[in-house]
Formats: sequence, C-alpha cells, structure tokens
Amino acid sequence: MKQVLKLVLELGPLIIFFLANAQFGIFTATAVFMAAVLISLTASWLVLKKVATMPLITGVFVMVFGGLTIYLENETFIKVKPTIVNLLFAGILFGGLYYRRSFLKIVFEEAFSLTELGWRKLTVHWACFFVILAILNEIVWRSFSTDFWVSFKVFGLMPLTILFAVSQVGLLQKHELVNKEDPPGDRKSAAGQSE
Repeated sequence: MKQVLKLVLELGPLIIFFLANAQFGIFTATAVFMAAVLISLTASWLVLKKVATMPLITGVFVMVFGGLTIYLENETFIKVKPTIVNLLFAGILFGGLYYRRSFLKIVFEEAFSLTELGWRKLTVHWACFFVILAILNEIVWRSFSTDFWVSFKVFGLMPLTILFAVSQVGLLQKHELVNKEDPPGDRKSAAGQSE
C-alpha cells in the first residue's frame, strides 16, 4: 500500500501537469504543477512520515524553475529543469564514486543489501542513465512543440525510468548480500572462496 501511495504521489503532479497543459497552456500548467508538487510533498510527509531525497530535490527545482517560467513568461525555464536535475543527480553520483562513496547506498541501504561492488555498479548505471535522460530532454524540448515535450515528460521519461529500474533487478540479485555479516566482496567471489 505504501508503494502504491508513493507512486501516486510521484506520478500525480506529472499527470495534473499534462492535463492542465492540454486545457490551459504551459504557464497555467506550470503554476498548477508547482501547487501539485507542494501538495504531494506535504502529503508524503503527513502520511509516510518522510519525504524521499529525490522528490524533495526535484520539488525545489520545480519551485525555482516554475517560478522563473511564470515570472518571466518564458517556458524555457520549466523545459530545462529536467536536464539540470538529471545532470545534478548524475554529478552527485559520479562525484560520490570519485570520493569512494556510493550515495545510492546511503539512500537505499534499508531497501537493498548489496556488496560494495554491487553498489558501485548500480551507482555507475544510474549516473549514466541520468545523463541519458538529460540528453533526451534537451533533444525533445529543442526539436518539438511544447505539447509534445509535456507528453514526453509524462509518458516518456517516467516509463523509461521504470523500465530502467526493472532492468537493474539482475544486478541487484547478483550482488545481493545473503545476510549483512557477509564479506564486502561480491557474492560470487564469496561463494568461490568457500568451496
């Protein structure tokens, strides 16, 4: 039930953004999107007793770039927001790896128990994926209409992210620690040492 609620809270503002854009245009849709994101974050805090890091960061960027879009009456700001957010996430993940830290491990350690190699690989995969999303967003908003970009943001980026997350299940299984007392090497090498 919690997972369904989380999905609704994350998808809800995007769907509202899409519907508002279809009815009223990008500027009204941006204002509605900002309100929906605030409601979603508040509901997450009240119901789930916490706000996940990524939606919180994204929410801050929606407020800043949405505000600029409305104040300056320039839709470019809301269109480049996904590019900047995805590059920021990629930069944080790559930066963490440079300093031998996996920020994914810090965020998801309660959900997954992986070897250090597993966390590194997962971090590289997600960082590269965020770069790809940034490039895709740039191509779409610069090459197509605003309506097409809004549709792509809702029905393109989110399904791509879900598909990518599902594609990482094999990596999670391969590098899963059977119990937290296992050595930090990957499971395969640990099994090889015990033979």
